[in-house]
Amino acid sequence: LLSSWRNKKKVRPPVNGGTLRFSNDKRPPVRRETRRLKTRTHPPVSGRKQHFSNRTRPRVRRRKQPIRTPSRPKETEMLKVDNLHQAYGGSHILRGLSFELQKGEVTTLLGRNGVGKTTLLKSLMGLVKTKEGSVTFDGKPITHLPPHERVKAGIGYVPQGREIFPRLTVEENLLMGLATKPGSAKIPERIFDMFPVLRQMMHRRGGDLSGGQQQQLAIGRALAMGPSLLILDEPTEGIQPSIIKDIERAIRMLAETGEMAILLVEQYYDFAESLA
Repeated sequence: LLSSWRNKKKVRPPVNGGTLRFSNDKRPPVRRETRRLKTRTHPPVSGRKQHFSNRTRPRVRRRKQPIRTPSRPKETEMLKVDNLHQAYGGSHILRGLSFELQKGEVTTLLGRNGVGKTTLLKSLMGLVKTKEGSVTFDGKPITHLPPHERVKAGIGYVPQGREIFPRLTVEENLLMGLATKPGSAKIPERIFDMFPVLRQMMHRRGGDLSGGQQQQLAIGRALAMGPSLLILDEPTEGIQPSIIKDIERAIRMLAETGEMAILLVEQYYDFAESLA
């Protein structure tokens, strides 16, 4: 301390009990490492110029896009049912039913007795008024159209139990399917190509045919007007196996042409599974 007084040097007080340090001490220079951050310029976002210097770019969270299945062209959609409800009195049969039918495809509807399969088909044909929902055919609403207007639009219907005219001949039954065509329209030849037995029995009464032959006649009557949608309600009911094979072959031929959509209501699983 005495020597520092003589040399007129200032003395620093000790810090935290440490040793004395003098101001004129030559301290080694302290090298401070400076970290240089590169300046990065990112492309503009949403049309604005944004430059990020000495800082990281903010992270943008991208939402996951849902998986999209390839959609079909709109022109192939023949029938669209949206939120269909149907009831008989207090019995609610159909509840919010929705589906679509595509041209060139066979769509099968399976179910036990009493679940509303025939009720659905009657609703599509206008035989039962729709309680709620909408039905669109070929891009046009038909929910409130009467049955004959739906047939005229291009819907062919083969009801359960065939329901042919028993006192009319086979030819007259087929001509009934041409009611929406001009008077000079003829029975299409493809009906006889699919069901040759009908040509052989042209002048026989419908009531004299067997159950399988009547079913072929009912299908031929629905095909006579060249429908864009063919609806079949249990075509294999009460029919012998050989006739079932003929009907299966005919439905397959119609689907392969790609001219119409087919809605098949069936309880015979093997028959439905082979066509769907």
